Amino acid sequence: MRWLSVSQRIDCLVPRRRNGRDIDGILLLDKPEGISSNHALRRVSRLLNARKGGHTGSLDPLATGLLVLCFGRATRISEWLLGAEKTYLTTAHLGATTTTGDREGEIVLERNVPALSDAQIEDVLAEFRGKQEQIPPMYSALKHEGRRLYEIAREGVEVERPPRSITVHELRVEKYAGNRLSLFVRCSKGTYIRTLVGDIGERLGCGAHVDTLRRVSLGPFKQAPMIELEALERLAASNGVSAVEALLQPIDAGLAGWPAVTIATEKAEYFCQGQTVPTQSDDVGALVRVHDAQGELLGMGEIQEELCVAPRRLLVQRPRQG
Repeated sequence: MRWLSVSQRIDCLVPRRRNGRDIDGILLLDKPEGISSNHALRRVSRLLNARKGGHTGSLDPLATGLLVLCFGRATRISEWLLGAEKTYLTTAHLGATTTTGDREGEIVLERNVPALSDAQIEDVLAEFRGKQEQIPPMYSALKHEGRRLYEIAREGVEVERPPRSITVHELRVEKYAGNRLSLFVRCSKGTYIRTLVGDIGERLGCGAHVDTLRRVSLGPFKQAPMIELEALERLAASNGVSAVEALLQPIDAGLAGWPAVTIATEKAEYFCQGQTVPTQSDDVGALVRVHDAQGELLGMGEIQEELCVAPRRLLVQRPRQG
């Protein structure tokens, strides 16, 4: 696994609330259209009065759907969720390209949509499945010489962007009618759906932009129940913040799917101090969840030679006894 840079992890965090509460857990928010991911995070953080919070991958203001919010110690596992596979439902508007690649941008070119058969569409989609190189859009949060690309784009300037390796695991048509093409996309981290839709539109010969976009899964959270932001605020107003806290999932839920090992009670304090300790796994190089004998998640570790596990991200700190 490629470790995320410090700047990548900081970008998805909100400043600590000096008088906030220490709350640990994960909330699956159904982000509404029209607000940024950071705005949604700040509203929920204020609602919980959480000292520390972050999200695990931005959604454009136009997009809706799953925004995974981590609070307290759960922010320490954000890099595993930021790098996780994601699934989207998107509707492409065929016949028009825009400055931003979605309907919020200005139309720059309109073309007639040719009569497209199911077979023709499938032939084009097949070109975009699997590993590939994708050039990020100018309207993105990536940086060029210290500036966000969208800041440069708003000045009417376009700069060269190096292509990035992505994987589209699954791509299929959900519905096609008129000039609207609805797609199901399961893809790797770093995939820009706006670019994918635009590239598909070009191969279809008419251009396209994103009309709607909804994220439906991220990493281990597949078909997971989400709660809408307004519903969350109503719940807090009627039943108190404790009712919102009851919706938090344990930190371990964000790491489901990773193999797990258990270490002996007497070795747990050494692991929590950053030391390599014995385990039963011999899968050298594997990243694993590490639990103590009582089932508490201590952190993520990497299996070493001679049946040992080394800490890679600690969630618990325990002082040495005696």
